[in-house]
Amino acid sequence: MKRLPIPDDVTGFEIDADVKQDLKSLPKTLADDVARNLVMVARLLDSEPEEAYNYSRVALRLASRVASVREAAGFASYMTQRYSEALTEFRAAKRMTGRVDLWPVMADCERGLGRPERALAMAGEPEVKQLDKAGQVEMRLVAAGARADLEQFDAAVVTLQSPELASSAIHPWTARLRYGYADALIAAGRADEAREWFVKAVEADTDGSTNAAERLAEIDGVEFTDALDEESEVEDEGAEAVEPARRQIDKDDVGEDRMIFEDEEDVEEFYDEDDLEIDEDYDEDSLEEQPKKQG
Repeated sequence: MKRLPIPDDVTGFEIDADVKQDLKSLPKTLADDVARNLVMVARLLDSEPEEAYNYSRVALRLASRVASVREAAGFASYMTQRYSEALTEFRAAKRMTGRVDLWPVMADCERGLGRPERALAMAGEPEVKQLDKAGQVEMRLVAAGARADLEQFDAAVVTLQSPELASSAIHPWTARLRYGYADALIAAGRADEAREWFVKAVEADTDGSTNAAERLAEIDGVEFTDALDEESEVEDEGAEAVEPARRQIDKDDVGEDRMIFEDEEDVEEFYDEDDLEIDEDYDEDSLEEQPKKQG
């Protein structure tokens, strides 16, 4: 099993308390190693998702029976558009914990696999009622995206019309909800209304979680140029201004279909046989089978 370099300043103690608790089911030496790999996943997930994915695979080979590891591997797969792998990991984590908070991202994986009808079906399942407010808002966004995938643009707009959208209160999910609504209005050919909601999204987006400001400027016809090219543009006043790049969303990319099987010889290469005795009673049939792609 290929190991990846981990900086000396990564101790493994950086992980959340609930993940630490999850790893207590492992022998200490193994738990520490898995924890350090999970820290690397968290550090790299946004900036270098492909590298985060590689670290998640190491953690998964070492401890595929730990729910937190399956969840981390799921998000790393999701961020690299390996939607089939992500769905497998999220399903496994949900089965191990009984939690439903992964339901919206599981539905979004169905969208990524080109199955928006399944995402819509999930939006009507009982699990949605068990979600907290943030999860319910996320589920609305996924359902609206599925409607848009099916070119049901007016239905996507209606899907997002809710008390949460109408509220003037600002929550962590407010900017994304307003942005999603504005985007749905654009797709439905209602640009004037969309501008109003992009403005509202900008007002709520204090941490830059969306590109609402850029979308608003695009609607207003504001042109952006690269600051490094200012001198050349002054010299050539006839040159056309650089048109702002539109936000691209890949909806149909399908990740490779893989399953993880823990290789005892690989693990024993790094840990003594006694360290691994904790896994002897594990029933391999308890894992979810990877969902089959539907053409």
